[in-house]
Amino acid sequence: MAEIVPQGAARNLAEVDTVILAGGLGSRIVGVLGNTPKILAPFWGRPFVDYLLDWLATSGARHVILSLGHLAEAVVIHLSKAHRSGVQIDTVVEPQPLGTGGGLRLALERVTSDRVLVLNGDSWTDVDLSEFFAAHMAGGADISMLVVEVPDCRRFGRVEVDSRGRITRFIEKDESRSGPGFINAGIYLFEPSALRLLKMSTGSRLEGDFLQKLPSGSIYGYKSNANFVDIGTPQSFIEAKSLIKPKPITEIPP
Repeated sequence: MAEIVPQGAARNLAEVDTVILAGGLGSRIVGVLGNTPKILAPFWGRPFVDYLLDWLATSGARHVILSLGHLAEAVVIHLSKAHRSGVQIDTVVEPQPLGTGGGLRLALERVTSDRVLVLNGDSWTDVDLSEFFAAHMAGGADISMLVVEVPDCRRFGRVEVDSRGRITRFIEKDESRSGPGFINAGIYLFEPSALRLLKMSTGSRLEGDFLQKLPSGSIYGYKSNANFVDIGTPQSFIEAKSLIKPKPITEIPP
């Protein structure tokens, strides 16, 4: 297999631990997946987590921590059978459902880097993480969030971004408000100062109990035209198959 050596900003991602939040119950899609956790949802004969890990590896990531909860044992067994050269994979299992905020705080106990990349384990985007990292460094904020424009925001809620690229407002989900807008795509970069605040917080929801409570303008919103889809509902699971294509595992040199 061809080897891909990270270049430019991607080299910096090798020094940033990545946390994948994958502890949710997946109640909206249980009728499709049954007892299969969302992170192992099958796409073209491979579980979803493999696509995420391949994408992270080719982006330069070297240490990935999965925050697990519901049906964690199946994920741990799968990861134990997969060989990924150059990428260290750790797992943290919630003792009880902790939500995205609690799951991230628990996973931070395994983090060894100062700066941390965080992503939701039930969504897919083809954003260039090197560009996201570079924009984060240039933006000067303690937290950066990937925001993407979707044709209909009803399922997601919206974020408003000012001319400086700072997020000024989160707007909750509203089934009566259709139409395009920018949404939180569930990918973040946290600086050490933001991680310290997160560790002192107590809410279960990363967005609702932590991010939305920060002063307006604290978060840099990196606008991207990347494709985005979540796999949390039967319909979006079908849509995801049009974006996630079968690819061979790329070997990354240690």
